[in-house]
Amino acid sequence: MTQEDYLERVTQYIKDSEDELAQFKAITSYHSGQYDDDASWKSLNQYVTENEDKRGCAPGQRNRVYYMALPPSVFVPVSKGVKKNVYVQDGVNRLIVEKPFGMDTASSNELGKELGALFTENEIYRIDHYLGKEMVKNVMTMRFSNIFFSQIWDRKYIDNVQITFKETIGTEGRGGYFDDFGILRDVMQNHLLQVLSLIAMERPISTESEAIRDEKVKVLKCIPPISPDDALLGQYVAANGKPGYLDDDTLKNKKSRTPTYAALTLWIQNERWEGVPFIMKAGKALDTAKVEIRIQFRNVAGSLYKGAPRNELVMRVQPREAVYIKFNNKQPGLSYGTIQSDLDLSYHDRFTDMKIPDAYESLILDVLRNDHSNFVRDDELETAWSIFTPLLHQIDQRTDLPLHTYPYGSRGPAELDAFVRKYGYDRSNANYSWPVQSVSHANSSNKL
Repeated sequence: MTQEDYLERVTQYIKDSEDELAQFKAITSYHSGQYDDDASWKSLNQYVTENEDKRGCAPGQRNRVYYMALPPSVFVPVSKGVKKNVYVQDGVNRLIVEKPFGMDTASSNELGKELGALFTENEIYRIDHYLGKEMVKNVMTMRFSNIFFSQIWDRKYIDNVQITFKETIGTEGRGGYFDDFGILRDVMQNHLLQVLSLIAMERPISTESEAIRDEKVKVLKCIPPISPDDALLGQYVAANGKPGYLDDDTLKNKKSRTPTYAALTLWIQNERWEGVPFIMKAGKALDTAKVEIRIQFRNVAGSLYKGAPRNELVMRVQPREAVYIKFNNKQPGLSYGTIQSDLDLSYHDRFTDMKIPDAYESLILDVLRNDHSNFVRDDELETAWSIFTPLLHQIDQRTDLPLHTYPYGSRGPAELDAFVRKYGYDRSNANYSWPVQSVSHANSSNKL
């Protein structure tokens, strides 16, 4: 590309003012070269050094961040090129690595070994943009700064936890890439497992990055590999005028059994969570787009109000960040029936004068601040892969694992409701509607 082509490509969706856009264009530049060519890397180093000289960067102030948003096959060659030719000896170097971090435990460990030979663990930032999302970053604050949550956050009061990721689009021309990974590697082993670790970990001794990551690793080590019996796998088919997964033109294997939907149940074998199912659900080509955490509490023992729905804490990660608690209330009016209502914190209504930054904005700022709290450590990554690798290998190698089809634009496989029900999820609040509840649709049959 030319510099002009590059600027057009990277600014076409930016909505800032013309002045801000001009300022951005003035400090961004493009330089091309080959990944496996030393001369290209030396040319890049010369180009960057000249840029630093123009800015008046003295020795010791030449600090560089290298961001690898690249195919995994070139992670190592690019890292070697950076270390050999562009790495500064008299300043700070930080390497950001985008997922996927391997395909399984062995490949991830091999990648980690190669990168570890070039950069220190403190220089490496394995980025998972879900850890930069506002509501995910809020999990720790909610848990450990509110006494009423800290007292009920265990198996005595919580019946089940669901973490849901739903997309309305299919692979749409990315089938060739997606088929190598599937929904488990693409979303669940990284994004959703990171969310689970924040929900389930013990209180860290401080808010320092290593203290937080220590606790995440501890809880992940309490999770055994996922059993095929605790998995529901699906693949979308053509419906509603939309093509099926196998109809994707970029898909080479037209008999592919790669899941585009999965519901997995994980078990944490420790004193706090023994027996509580953590159900992760993720899929493409579904009826709605959302990411949420749903914690369902147990029934009230000896309840006076038979049939009253369970309490739930819901954290809406996207769209429109929100936290709401579903609780039971007397139905307004002359009736003594119960109705489910909520305590609702919708960010866009409550914080009207605040812009919530994009997850990448937040995480790149963390890199500049040398804050590793929201990045994945090497032992954390290895532990996460150990939970998923046995199931992934079975999916890759076995043809007898059930793969349920579901129509494009549906909720997922028809077997989904039965799957979550067997782990104790109670849908008795099906008439509840967030954020506005109609009294006329409430169940008023329960009376004193």
